Amino acid sequence: MTCNERSLTLFRRLSYAAGHFLNDLCASLWFTYLLVYYHSVLGLMSSYAGLLLLIGQIADGISTPIVGIQSDRQAGCATYGKRKSWHLVGTVCLLISFPFIFNPCLGCADDTPQWVELVYFTPFIVVFQFGWAAIQISHLALIPELVSSEHAKVELTAYRYAFTVVANITVYAVAWLLFNFQAQPAVGSQVTNTLGIVDIPVFRDLSLIVLGIGTAFTILFHLGTKERVAHMEPSGTQNDENCPLISPAPQNGAPQSLLLWKNWLHEPSFYQVALLYMCTRLIVNLSQTYISMYLINSLLLPKNFIATIPLVMYVSGFVCSLAMKPANKLMSTSVTYLLGLVLILGFSSWVLVDTHMGKLIYVAAVMLGAGSATILVMSLSMTAKLIGDQTQSGAFVYGAMSFTDKVANGFGVITIQSLHPCTSQSSYPDSVWFYRDVMVIVTGGVALGAAITLCTLRIWPIRIRQHFAGASVQMDAEGRK
Repeated sequence: MTCNERSLTLFRRLSYAAGHFLNDLCASLWFTYLLVYYHSVLGLMSSYAGLLLLIGQIADGISTPIVGIQSDRQAGCATYGKRKSWHLVGTVCLLISFPFIFNPCLGCADDTPQWVELVYFTPFIVVFQFGWAAIQISHLALIPELVSSEHAKVELTAYRYAFTVVANITVYAVAWLLFNFQAQPAVGSQVTNTLGIVDIPVFRDLSLIVLGIGTAFTILFHLGTKERVAHMEPSGTQNDENCPLISPAPQNGAPQSLLLWKNWLHEPSFYQVALLYMCTRLIVNLSQTYISMYLINSLLLPKNFIATIPLVMYVSGFVCSLAMKPANKLMSTSVTYLLGLVLILGFSSWVLVDTHMGKLIYVAAVMLGAGSATILVMSLSMTAKLIGDQTQSGAFVYGAMSFTDKVANGFGVITIQSLHPCTSQSSYPDSVWFYRDVMVIVTGGVALGAAITLCTLRIWPIRIRQHFAGASVQMDAEGRK
């Protein structure tokens, strides 16, 4: 294998994918249980619980481009590599902050004002989100540095997504076990099943178990993943112990220049891919956020469905992610992405016309899970394709994409909540149609926007405009003229 055809063994691919497992575990716990824990268990006002979640999203959104720029700029610790160094920094930040997020305020009494608890939790949440962003961006930026071909990038992204699915299933399974084996206190002659202060140990233990499992996978990542670290040779060329990092071949007699983070802002394809990634994340995240409300309020299904349906979605997504590599060999990335959109549009249409699908929701959930997995993996692969050989600024690109994700999802949730027709049960019919419409819009409506963006990529393929000493030559993301 030549250096221009970088690939990884199965063990290396698995060890790379393990590097985001801790992030995935914490993200699942954060999005699924944060509001429930602060409002129903600790007793904070719902507005304060929502504000803490908003603070976290803002901190994450601000951190991602900053981490991306700094990760591209700095050289890392000795021969460890700049991506893995930032990954390690993020891991330390996450480990020292996350346990405090799912534990009561230390030193607070029953009569402590709630704004004090708000101030107490804020710095831990900010540190956690900075660490989460550092892990996410550095891990994504490794993809174009570890492998070179488009198929290998798709495969590596699919492995990463498969670990994400396993992480979510792990969190839900551990939570179910902890609640199942919890000694419920009796209230008179009854046994209460409502959440309250007695459930603090459950969430504390869940967060600690998550950190323990995630740390083990992080160690596997750092031991098994080898970043290509550049060293300066006497001749001036850069290489590592495996492959020389030779500058790209001159074009038109002039040396090729490297893109800085600010140069990406002048690339049209940068905005095309960012818009597609934003639409993808809106579909995946908002459908996950509102699927439970749709099941309970619109389909009137028993509450156990809010656990089983997400599991069906993640399992179908996991199976679909395993088929990404062979599918991508038969079809282009854009065509594979389009197939994912077809599944999502099928789910949206079904939700629109069938208001009493009952247990057929399991079939619809498979469509949504498989479609979401497909478009997420393909959008990340397109981002890696955009970066191509410009790995020196790859972290900024991933950071910018993630920034669009955080901002769009934040505004999406705020908009949806502001449009809610009521806050009481008296307007029950309105809630039925409201959550049905939300699911249709955040899947089908956004999917149509993604399809339009995908059409622009078919008309104007992913390309970057490289600047040379004497001329400007258009090249695609693989470095070809």
